[in-house]
Amino acid sequence: MRQSKPSHTFWSVAFGHMTVDMFNGMGPVLLAFLSAHILTLSNTQLGFAISLYQLAGALSQPLFGLLGDRTGGRLLGAGGVVWSVTLLLSSLVIAQVTRNYYLMIVPYALSSLGSGAFHPVGAMHASEANRERAATNTGIFFLMGQIGLAIGPALAGFLLDRFASQNNHVFADALGPVFAGRLLETGTVAPIISLGLLAIPSALFMFLSLPNLRAHLERRAASAAHVAAEVAGSARLPLAALALLALVVALRSLINPALASFIPRMFQLKGWDAAAYGFVTSAFWLGGGVSGVLIGSLADRYDSRWLVAITLILSAPALFLLTEVDGPAAIVMALAVGALSGGSHSLLVVQAQSLLPGRKGLASGAILGFMFSTGALGTLLIGALSDRIGLTNAFTVVAAITVVTGFLGLALPPDKRRERVVVTAKPEAAASSGD
Repeated sequence: MRQSKPSHTFWSVAFGHMTVDMFNGMGPVLLAFLSAHILTLSNTQLGFAISLYQLAGALSQPLFGLLGDRTGGRLLGAGGVVWSVTLLLSSLVIAQVTRNYYLMIVPYALSSLGSGAFHPVGAMHASEANRERAATNTGIFFLMGQIGLAIGPALAGFLLDRFASQNNHVFADALGPVFAGRLLETGTVAPIISLGLLAIPSALFMFLSLPNLRAHLERRAASAAHVAAEVAGSARLPLAALALLALVVALRSLINPALASFIPRMFQLKGWDAAAYGFVTSAFWLGGGVSGVLIGSLADRYDSRWLVAITLILSAPALFLLTEVDGPAAIVMALAVGALSGGSHSLLVVQAQSLLPGRKGLASGAILGFMFSTGALGTLLIGALSDRIGLTNAFTVVAAITVVTGFLGLALPPDKRRERVVVTAKPEAAASSGD
């Protein structure tokens, strides 16, 4: 029977995703700004802060996913948004007041637990909105997140620039290239604090829309037969498939999301201001969001393995060009790298859910947690590597690894969800033709 279009429950987690990831996306821009105007951070320190943030959220996601399976995730979703935004803004206040890296990093890292609570719950409700269009709906869910990731850096950069000094920009021509990037800059994070109010309507929408415990258990009981049929078809845990999926996810996370954390840094070193490198970072995330929906739609009809492979292989030359260009061309290439590296995101999440059909919340939390964990380690690795060989060379290494990852994607198991849709459609077609 044909299922209904996504409900207000779906849109509550979709808008919640946009809100959470808008503040998530601000992180690298905020740290780059702090480094230039308030604190002095090396690439390793910057990478460590982002890695700790990503790891704290990532490692908590399987547990939150399991709780979401059991409770429906009403409090996890709404509370996660509030927690994430509140602690992130608190870390900025601490950095501004104390100018102490180690005091700032504690609430900064803990804020990601809110993101860890939200993501598996949101992904679970997104994919269950329409089982036959799971890839498309999951793609839309992640598009909303990517829109948030795109808005966050650009908005943060714009606001921070309005209240920051521009000494290196204003006096560069008069003093000459010897003083480029060497003049003291000052700034404030106060404009970002007011953005915290944006989290309130999103959290309320989710709290009012997501099912409470009783409603969640009733819905699970009604769909128990469907879940039992899926589990019966895959009674044995597919360890080999899970291991290969984990390898592809781990290698892919070097380019997305790990590398994205250093896009602001790379263009800051080229002399771009906060608004400009915030905008180019936004282009990266926006590209991934739009391509996620398009590629997710294609995956409902075609073999997702080829889509994963092609997009990852093509992202490598685009990444190489990103390091070579400047000006408007850099924005175009950032959009291309984000689109090609991020297009496979929802496909990998749906594949994890298909391998663990009876525990979609756990599967969502596990795959997203693993993505962000390996991304966090990748961020730390790229930061340390770039301090040794330079940021541009580190990006080139990531591009080469991404090509290998694309070819590994061809070895992933076929999409059983799509095969089931095709098989069940054939008897229906035969019945309608009278055969």
